[in-house]
Amino acid sequence: MQHAAPAARPVLAAALSAALTLTAAACSAGGRGTDRPAGPVPATAQSPAALPSPAVPPALTRGQARAALITEADLGDGWEPTRGAATWRDEVLKATAEPPDCRRLLDVLYTEELFGTTVGPRATAALDDAAGGAQLHYRISSHRAADIDRALAWLATLPDTCGRFTARAARGATRDVRVTGGTPPEAGDARQGLRVTVSAGAAVLTLDIVAVRVGDDAISLTSGGLGEPADDATRAAVEAGTRRLTEVRRQGRALV
Repeated sequence: MQHAAPAARPVLAAALSAALTLTAAACSAGGRGTDRPAGPVPATAQSPAALPSPAVPPALTRGQARAALITEADLGDGWEPTRGAATWRDEVLKATAEPPDCRRLLDVLYTEELFGTTVGPRATAALDDAAGGAQLHYRISSHRAADIDRALAWLATLPDTCGRFTARAARGATRDVRVTGGTPPEAGDARQGLRVTVSAGAAVLTLDIVAVRVGDDAISLTSGGLGEPADDATRAAVEAGTRRLTEVRRQGRALV
């Protein structure tokens, strides 16, 4: 047993030499793998697999949203930038109702927040019909397309769920509210319209609500007043506004 140790030294040295050779080869392969991995690598924030598809349109900038707004020139003679909220907004629209969908409709009419939280910039325009007393409020905002479509589908149910109901304003005053379907122009990727009539004693307010989806952007407007409905102005706003938003989106994609 005492004479076996010297003979083992060459074997141990050979094993160590082989191990060092394998380690050096592995390090050399690892260095080359830094530039060109041999196997699949998970997508990271910098890898092409994690980058957004070029087919996805970029979000509107605030400037693009403003550029897509309508102006008084789109609505014809008699329209001008608003001088302030009409008195009927508080006197007639500030009310509530028991059925949840009808209460939500009144909230939407008053706040004009049809689609909820905005995920991108928004832009608004408010115009007055100086002769007829009507007002048109117009908004562009960005949301997920599915959220816009969900709101449009909800609007479509309201003539059935809230066809006629009683709303209560301050001090217990009652409002008779009627909701009927509207027929907006064939514009955008999806659209929905409503007409809401609110009777408050001798005053009768007629409002049109129109919402249009263009990709992941939405157009929403309310138009109306205590006189005859401004049907021509509503249609012109939807048609001109959708064309303008579509063009702004197209130009935005071309710049990417």
